[in-house]
Amino acid sequence: MQMINVLEIIIGLAAGLAVGAGFVAFLTVLGIIPRLIQLAKGRKYILYFEASVVMGAWMGTILSFDGVSLQLPIIFMIIWGCFHGIFIGMLAAGLTEVLNVFPIITKRIGMETHLLWLLGALVFGKIFGSLFQWIIFVQ
Repeated sequence: MQMINVLEIIIGLAAGLAVGAGFVAFLTVLGIIPRLIQLAKGRKYILYFEASVVMGAWMGTILSFDGVSLQLPIIFMIIWGCFHGIFIGMLAAGLTEVLNVFPIITKRIGMETHLLWLLGALVFGKIFGSLFQWIIFVQ
């Protein structure tokens, strides 16, 4: 029984290191954080950007594994959800900015003149999809 626990610890640690290394490689190789800082004109806040990413990943890990249930007023939950949405949105925006995804897609499908409509559809689709998921399945 003791050997199985040690083996589970080793496998869990190795898997966590692999996922963490992949996340850091994703942020580093694609240059998402530096591009985000450049777009936000926040060069003087670079330490805050870095600390936010590290603390966000750390807190997300703790909250995922600890089983903590936060009983906060609805206004705090709304603010918490907004921070999550901003993080995911900025990460996705940084990724698409670095890879120039949307200009390439619009050229390939012949929609160069409709890029703004495509972006609007993606944004509102994400908003309505998230609201649907939270209202129908979470509540």
